[in-house]
Amino acid sequence: MTTETRRILMGRIVGAHGIRGDVLIDSYASEPQAIAAYGPLQTEDGSRQFKLSVVRLSAKGVIGHIAGIDDRTAAEKLKGLALYVDRGRLPDAGEDEFYRADLVGLTAEDPDGGKIGSIVAVENYGAGDILELRLEGQSKTELIPFSDAFVPVVDIAGGRVVVILPQAEPSAEER
Repeated sequence: MTTETRRILMGRIVGAHGIRGDVLIDSYASEPQAIAAYGPLQTEDGSRQFKLSVVRLSAKGVIGHIAGIDDRTAAEKLKGLALYVDRGRLPDAGEDEFYRADLVGLTAEDPDGGKIGSIVAVENYGAGDILELRLEGQSKTELIPFSDAFVPVVDIAGGRVVVILPQAEPSAEER
């Protein structure tokens, strides 16, 4: 999949707001109100597009209006809808910043260039980003802290990352 056809999750409609068809959106943009700045939003498969305008920012999220949605009943039907934008519409990531979608699929290599596996997901459980790495020839995955100590090289253009696998502590029986 090319960068231009890959979609990035920008937010999710969490409910209707008011009686005129406005929606409450949980925005994943770095500036929440910027969710509407990248052009029409889409469903994950791109089959539906939505022209969103931001009405205002609230403590609960972004209040927005989607063109063609003019009453609460229609807005309520959109609850739970995930909103995506084509990756090519987003600005380039800054230095040492990466879009999660750009990391997924990269080949993971050891420091000597041997293939370890590939990145299947990027997670964050509150203590920082973690790469989920599917090990070469296996169905199991390993979670690797996404830090310079464990991932010293990220080469998006080259389609690879260098990973230093954490060493497991020996069990009581192994000592």
